[in-house]
Amino acid sequence: MLTKTLVAIAGAGALCAACTSTGNMERNAAGGAALGALAGAVIGNNVGGGSASTGAAVGAAIGGVAGAARGAEQDRQMGVNRRQYYDERASRYYYYDGGSGRYYWEDGSPR
Repeated sequence: MLTKTLVAIAGAGALCAACTSTGNMERNAAGGAALGALAGAVIGNNVGGGSASTGAAVGAAIGGVAGAARGAEQDRQMGVNRRQYYDERASRYYYYDGGSGRYYWEDGSPR
């Protein structure tokens, strides 16, 4: 029974982590929660009262927070060299990427 629970938790976490198309924070939070739940279930089953479900819940919470923090840091590092400006003549926003020295519109086309 424990093996089926662990496989279900790991599978659900992997699906959540794979389906996100947003930034690193969301992706890492889902992956961290999945790994934390798996590790928490194993540790909770073997230590203390032997409650795999409590260990999985605690592990998912801690893993999710740690993954979100790491992802937020990665997102912040990626956006350091990118600035947004507004072109009044074109009435639209554009970006400057300091890493490459390029200007481009919101849709990604060169400005």
